[in-house]
Parts: sequence; structure tokens; C-alpha cells
Amino acid sequence: MQTSVTFKNLDPSENLKSYVTEKLDRFDRLLDNPAEANVVLSVEKFRHIAEINITGDRMNINGKEEITNMYSAIDMVLDKLEKQIKKSKQKIREYRIGSKVSIKEISGHELAAAEEDAEQEVKVKNIDYKPMDVEEAVMQMDLVKDSFLVFTNARTDKVNVLYRRKDGHYGLIQPSS
Repeated sequence: MQTSVTFKNLDPSENLKSYVTEKLDRFDRLLDNPAEANVVLSVEKFRHIAEINITGDRMNINGKEEITNMYSAIDMVLDKLEKQIKKSKQKIREYRIGSKVSIKEISGHELAAAEEDAEQEVKVKNIDYKPMDVEEAVMQMDLVKDSFLVFTNARTDKVNVLYRRKDGHYGLIQPSS
């Protein structure tokens, strides 16, 4: 990795420069292509600030840390950068996996199903419905905050759905005979 180290309000130290360079070299295993790192080490009163910008491999990653010890600041900002790189690489990996399915390999029906799966997730909830009259179902809806109630109509022995409309009244869905 190509590294440039800049010192602000701090005497240039070969020890700090070699420490940063050595630590940044471990990022070469995370990045596919060569990258460039700009490091700014500065001191303001009692705060030691380490700021690192990594450019390359189709991403820009920035990190900044302030603490009372320069070596600790460098370590902390490098940990931040490592998390950012891993997160970015994971996003790219997930994106590529999603696009590997070829349209030519999928028929029209399967394509629609695959697109639907990618866009929507269906949450399944099992409910127990009991036989009751419509009037009972309305009373039950008044007691709960749910927007619908599934029940078996006691008169017809068919499954009905009672729902709360936006105007505050109720709607009933029942199968046709």
C-alpha cells in the first residue's frame, strides 16, 4: 500500500511513520487492488489526532480518532477502518451474489417469482379462529387493536374476515356460496 504520512504540530518521527506503515500493510490482504493511504497525525493541546483516508479498490474510506496517546489513536482509527472495509466488501459480495442469476436460465414464471422473492418477504402468522356470529366478531374487534379478525361464521360454517375500515366502520369478507 502506498502511504503518505503528514505531521501537524508534531515533530516528524520515523518511529510513528514506520508504525503507521507497518499497521496499514495488513490492509493489503483485505483489498483486492493497490490502494493509497493518506495519514495525518496532529496534536492540538492535549489531544492526539490520527486521521487516515484510504482510496482505492472502488471505495473511499475515512477514519478519525482523538485520544491522549498517539499510538492508541492510530490503533483505534485502524480498527475503525478495518470494520468499514469488511462491511463494504460484504456489501459488494452480497450485491454480486444477487446478480449472478442469469435471465436466460430462468423462464418467465420463475423470473417473476424470483423478482417477487427479492422484493417482498412474506411473514406467516398462524391464528386460531373460532365459530361466532358477526355481532360477536364486532364486539371482539372493539376489544382488540388489530385491524382484522378471522373467524368461522356460526351460521354458515365458513371462514369470514372482519376488518376495520379507515372511516371507523367495519367491513366483512365472506366467501360466495
